[in-house]
Amino acid sequence: MGGRPIVIGGSQGEHVAVQLARLLGAELGGVEVQRFPDGETYVRVLSDVAGRRVVYVNSLQREPNESLVETLLTLDALRDLGASEVHAVIPYMAYARQDERFKPGEAVSIATLAKLFRAVGPDSVYTVDMHLHRISDPAALFGARFRNITGVRELAKYVRAHHAERVRGGVVVGPDEEAEQWARTMAEELGLEYAVLEKRRLSPTEVRIEARGADVRGRPVVIVDDIISTGGTIVEAVRVLRGMGCGEVIVACVHPLLVGRAYQRLLQLGLADLVGTDTVLSPISRVPVAPAIAEALSEVLGGG
Repeated sequence: MGGRPIVIGGSQGEHVAVQLARLLGAELGGVEVQRFPDGETYVRVLSDVAGRRVVYVNSLQREPNESLVETLLTLDALRDLGASEVHAVIPYMAYARQDERFKPGEAVSIATLAKLFRAVGPDSVYTVDMHLHRISDPAALFGARFRNITGVRELAKYVRAHHAERVRGGVVVGPDEEAEQWARTMAEELGLEYAVLEKRRLSPTEVRIEARGADVRGRPVVIVDDIISTGGTIVEAVRVLRGMGCGEVIVACVHPLLVGRAYQRLLQLGLADLVGTDTVLSPISRVPVAPAIAEALSEVLGGG
């Protein structure tokens, strides 16, 4: 293995790659990506990667099918071009929510995607807050060293830097039971209590949403979740929390997909702040995940 590592960003990952190269003291490489008139993807690695350790960054956001093909073509090319190590950084891993066959005949999408990654053989795969609720061993699934990094600590740093006084004595809230892990992490980082909204069925036709954990009445609230897609979960959570008498509301998420009119719906809530990380580029992507990724990568890359 010779020289410094090379960090290369794909068309949906260059913003993270630039930051990673700086944080790791690595060389910033290049790749050319074009679309042929018939829709096919053209990839050309512009850096000499022979004998080098390469970190390739691309997020499967916005147009995940095109991003996935671009990612697989590039990872395979890097190996063919003689890279000594290939580390894939996928800040947002699409298809992860389809992790079992919910209806007969469905494709288990994340399992298929993992097989494709195994075929191109990266030495390791790094992702950020991937949906792992029913995946017990992602390393076995992807056939490589696998690291699922959280972006919630970076979000907590942002909240502490910009809203320390505003959230004093507040409560971190997970909008549903699946979000408890992120609420707990955020609360630990901020030194706050946390609560989780739970649906309790009172009768066949009546459901009540309650906050399990801390009392939110009269207290500022930080809602944290992994993904905001249509915004429906957050809109409902804010409505319920305000009905419970909470104070100001800040909403933070790792992956701000903001599909359709989600951004407009969230703006209309009159939040104290609305912020996401840059795993997915959006109007609220103000928190970089590169520091968390660089910390994890330094364990395998060392000092270069």
